[in-house]
Amino acid sequence: MKATLQIRQAVRPWIKKAQARVLVGVSGGADSMALAIGTYLEAREADVEVIALIIDHDLQEGSAGVAEVAREDLLKRGITHVIIKKVNVVMTDGLEASARRARYSAFNEAISDLDPDFFFLAHTLNDQAESVLLGLARGSGTRSLSGMAEVNGKFVRPLLDVGREVTLACCVENQIVPWSDPHNEDPAYSRVRVRHEILPLMEERIGPGIVDALGRSAKILRQDSDALDSYALGFLGDWQGGGFEITDLAQLPQAVRIRVLREAIFRTGAPLGSLSADHLAPVEALITDWHGQGVISLPGGVKVERISGRLSLLAQA
Repeated sequence: MKATLQIRQAVRPWIKKAQARVLVGVSGGADSMALAIGTYLEAREADVEVIALIIDHDLQEGSAGVAEVAREDLLKRGITHVIIKKVNVVMTDGLEASARRARYSAFNEAISDLDPDFFFLAHTLNDQAESVLLGLARGSGTRSLSGMAEVNGKFVRPLLDVGREVTLACCVENQIVPWSDPHNEDPAYSRVRVRHEILPLMEERIGPGIVDALGRSAKILRQDSDALDSYALGFLGDWQGGGFEITDLAQLPQAVRIRVLREAIFRTGAPLGSLSADHLAPVEALITDWHGQGVISLPGGVKVERISGRLSLLAQA
């Protein structure tokens, strides 16, 4: 039971911190089934309740049956509290993003209802490596390259240092036949192409260990990003709108200044996640390359303008 032990070791620090219960998000796939089993085995020795939340996205024929099979597998292995939640995926910005939004809405509702100490998500080292390469392709900076956070509020990803081969082996050890999502084999999705084409090619041409290296890079970049974000938030303090003296912004290192501008624009009214490097570049130029540019219009109706030595940020009425 070597793989099962690795899963248990990954969740152990979090189980030790838990006071009452943990929630585990389950899809029926190998990663989440292995996480649920490993968490249960570790938690029962610590008298911590484990609740499995199975999400049925209702995107494919037979999805309810997949959820029920996963539920029965978990019940047979000792997890007595298993919830199936069917979500309504509203297509607005692609299948992956829309499904994720619906899934996290259900997760947050469960957190509100059940008040767990932690909510475990089953992202692995392989998922992290894929995220780093996708972030690199987007060209959206160190935060994107730093991949997924291990901790975000009550959400915890205990398996970010555990490879997918371990979760598959854990399922074999526990006689679980995991569900294989057809979407995970569809080359129409960028993540699938990275998983099945780009990473194997890198392993072949550059050498083994690419997934581990990308995971380490993500961890280092997240530490760097956290430090720069802290610097930027310290500069902003309780700033709630208006503007800044250009001289104050000009003295900041560019990496910090960009973060200050991004956060200030969000606080002024731009939707979170709506700003790209292309949005921020002309705002930065108002400080570092001023030659009489006019008002810059940004998502959410935010207007940025340089007036008499100040950078003014206003929300459109």
